[in-house]
Amino acid sequence: MSRRFALTFMNQRLFTFTLALATAVLAGCRTTQSTTPNTPPPGFTALFDGTDINGWWGASTEDPRKYLALPADKFAQKHDASLADIRQHWSVQNGELVNDGHGLFLTTDKNYGDFELELDYKTVALADSGVYLRGCPQVQIWDYTKAGGKWDLGADKGSGGLWNNSPGAPGKDPLVFADKPFGEWNHLRIVMAGARVWVWLNGKQTVDGATMENYYNRKLPVPAHGPIQLQTHGGEIRWKNIFIRELGSDEANKLLRGQDPQGFASVFNGEDFTGWRGPLNNCTVTNGAILWKRGDGGTVYTAAEYTNFVARLEFKLPPGGNNGLAIRYPGAGDTAYVGMCECQVLDDNYEQVTGDKIDPRQAHGSAYGLVAAQRGYQHPIGDWNYEEVTVNGPTIKVELNGTVILNCDLSTVHETLHNLAHPGKDRTSGYFGLAGHNDPVMFRDISIKALKE
Repeated sequence: MSRRFALTFMNQRLFTFTLALATAVLAGCRTTQSTTPNTPPPGFTALFDGTDINGWWGASTEDPRKYLALPADKFAQKHDASLADIRQHWSVQNGELVNDGHGLFLTTDKNYGDFELELDYKTVALADSGVYLRGCPQVQIWDYTKAGGKWDLGADKGSGGLWNNSPGAPGKDPLVFADKPFGEWNHLRIVMAGARVWVWLNGKQTVDGATMENYYNRKLPVPAHGPIQLQTHGGEIRWKNIFIRELGSDEANKLLRGQDPQGFASVFNGEDFTGWRGPLNNCTVTNGAILWKRGDGGTVYTAAEYTNFVARLEFKLPPGGNNGLAIRYPGAGDTAYVGMCECQVLDDNYEQVTGDKIDPRQAHGSAYGLVAAQRGYQHPIGDWNYEEVTVNGPTIKVELNGTVILNCDLSTVHETLHNLAHPGKDRTSGYFGLAGHNDPVMFRDISIKALKE
């Protein structure tokens, strides 16, 4: 297939505003706790209205990918069959949602992508609970006392961690102890963008942007969309003030990027092509962004060469749009073959839009023709996507909108698309660039951090 391309930068005023908003959100500066029970604050929707359990069904600890992939009629059967169990073990008492410590977990009918979730809970000794995000376990809630019998599992550190992450992984243990004594209400706040999660328990941050692992298959990222689940067992737990706010693409991007830490340097000034080489006449700069001209191709690239590095950028695709990131490009030739690789930039709906079938190694985020990336993590067409690419020795990792979709070692790759040779695969240095393939793809806010060799 042909591979195409284009670029864009960012409107500074919009960036400054949204970054300030994102910083305030992650710093916990916005107070969203409702003064009226079960009445959502502005921008939020109540998942529980204090009177009934409409909008929920029941599921256990089960891979959401499996039931979300069911035909509509089969899923409806599963959904409706769960309601008897929900009615047996869940009730509403004085505006509080109560579970008796048994039964299926309360599961939202609606599936969510990026969101901010707030809720209050009150639990008892020996109870064990948690909040499943997109159907995956979990932000932990449990008995933190020695008498609870789970100090060997980390209960002494308290609630609010991503307990199902691997031992030693960021987020598994809460950063601080924040539980209130039994009998008191706890306030939990969770922000999720991609697979990255931030958690505050009673106003104290317990998780700071850690990647949530997929408990059901750690080789795959968590799903892009899924339900919220309230998991309970071992004792009564009460819930109220359950509110959710879905995050738009721009806000999620700013949360993920934050402020570039020390070591990152902008390689595109948003005004012209200073510091860039190649067929620059095939691109334009508009509104702080690089836009590839329709019908033109070629690779534009930085004047500086890089060995090991992290690149951060945003891109926007038209329907069926095709482009790529030139990784360790030598300055001439087709970067997919003469460079270390072309990291594909492609509409996830490419086949539906164009009617052309592609190999998995041609999908977005893939090391073109070498290793396939996971699909389904792009924002809607017309929205900006945030991507971070880490190149270190023979390895390349791609994180798209907060989810790692590729993590591979190219030195181990011996089978290629169409059995074509990739003589540049083992290059150790080169330029970073954008590989145009005739489509008006846009890029902006491009920065690079060189890593120590």
